Amino acid sequence: MLTPIDRWHCERAWLGPGRVAAGVLLRVEGGRIAQVEVGVPPPPGAVRLSGLTLPGFANAHCHAFHRLLRGRTQRAGGDFWRWRELMYQAAALLDPDGYHQLARAVYTEMVLAGWTAVGEFHYLHHQPGGRPYQDPNAMGKALCAAAADAGIRLTLLDTCYLWSGFGRRVPMQASEAMPLMGTRGSREPNPVQRRFSDGTPAAWAARVERLLGLGLGETLPEPGLVRVGAAIHSVRALAPEELAEVAAWARAAGVPLHFHLSEQVAENDDCLAHTGLRPTALLDEAGALGPRTTAVHATHLDADDLRRLGAAGAFACFCPTTERDLGDGIGPAAELRDAGVRLCVGSDSNAVVDPFEETRAVELDDRLRLRRRGIHDPDQLLTAATAHGYAALGWDPVGLQPGSLADFVTVSLNSERLAPAGATGGDGDAGDDAGAAADPDQDLAAAVLFAAAPGDVTDVVVGGRQVVAAGRHARYDDVAGLLTAAARGLSRL
Repeated sequence: MLTPIDRWHCERAWLGPGRVAAGVLLRVEGGRIAQVEVGVPPPPGAVRLSGLTLPGFANAHCHAFHRLLRGRTQRAGGDFWRWRELMYQAAALLDPDGYHQLARAVYTEMVLAGWTAVGEFHYLHHQPGGRPYQDPNAMGKALCAAAADAGIRLTLLDTCYLWSGFGRRVPMQASEAMPLMGTRGSREPNPVQRRFSDGTPAAWAARVERLLGLGLGETLPEPGLVRVGAAIHSVRALAPEELAEVAAWARAAGVPLHFHLSEQVAENDDCLAHTGLRPTALLDEAGALGPRTTAVHATHLDADDLRRLGAAGAFACFCPTTERDLGDGIGPAAELRDAGVRLCVGSDSNAVVDPFEETRAVELDDRLRLRRRGIHDPDQLLTAATAHGYAALGWDPVGLQPGSLADFVTVSLNSERLAPAGATGGDGDAGDDAGAAADPDQDLAAAVLFAAAPGDVTDVVVGGRQVVAAGRHARYDDVAGLLTAAARGLSRL
């Protein structure tokens, strides 16, 4: 277990919108920030953080096993649906041991990049063919152990995924043998998708309740880093009445509820043709929209969709690097924000692992879409990637303030990407003019957001424990080696 540290001195820190301060001392108790002092020299025994310290970044949407596909799908062409077939091939390779090895490497890569929390959209539940493992939650537990090993907070978003699409459905138990796709118009799970299905919402809920009852946060190497939430894969993966069952269970359990929403135009068209409603309206009618709801992608929306999501006080999670990689389109981030939806970001398929790129892309993609600049200011973007992401995953919103979880990230200002951004303002060590809390260069946070890369991250703290120091992970020195070892089964793709 990593040892908690109670005092951290930040050369500079982003304390919230419009406020970059120098000489910031953070006192930590019980994994939370107990006190923040500004404009003070580093006291003896404090760990010094040189550069700009930010609250931890939350990766609100991740599929760890998609990391196997990086660099292996770029010659295939086609569209999302062609890419999905390659993804299914990767899904077929994994067992609990292999999944633990892979996820540990992926989550370690994330921590090094500056992510301090991750929401794993987990639907790879059972053995190939659909038969449950002896422990029905073996795959989920592998992910929980991997996150604890890597030192990252995890919300395991256990996903209900029962059908391959809209159309005629035949009741299925996970252990039953099913035809590949059935006749035209039937949507029984294909051979790989059988791994995803529990058969019914009740069976899914029973399995998740066993997972919730394990007290995972107290049985893993880093206490308190794991929570369980719920997810609906998509409107095409559950019948309308099943959507309502899962939504009701999540409300009763008081856990976050996430779902893929309108990622593809074809999904909208099929939903409208089979149900008479668009996906957002269908989810709304099923009671799935609310302040604990996160709509992932939310790419192809109309005015009614925006109104419903805003009225619910929902979150929308954008995953720009994946949405680009798959050719999905650019979602209406500005319109969602203006409707009252809270934005957050995720890495999804892990085509790259870079919180700065995911975050700035919300603004940069909107610039391309709307052909103007300054749509989302840097403080709004940082809030989305930190506090909003944590809240979407069911954690207290994070920030460098008393009471917040002690999760923060320090970015060096000395690289060729950021020089000379850190050359202005005081050094924060001497405590000269302690009453001047703000750094003169209030563009410093914007410079980091729009120019930094994972290689600029020097220190990562989660729950007051230093997981990354001087750019090196506390437990794993060769992360590239971890990833290589985890991908040895790739020869079968």
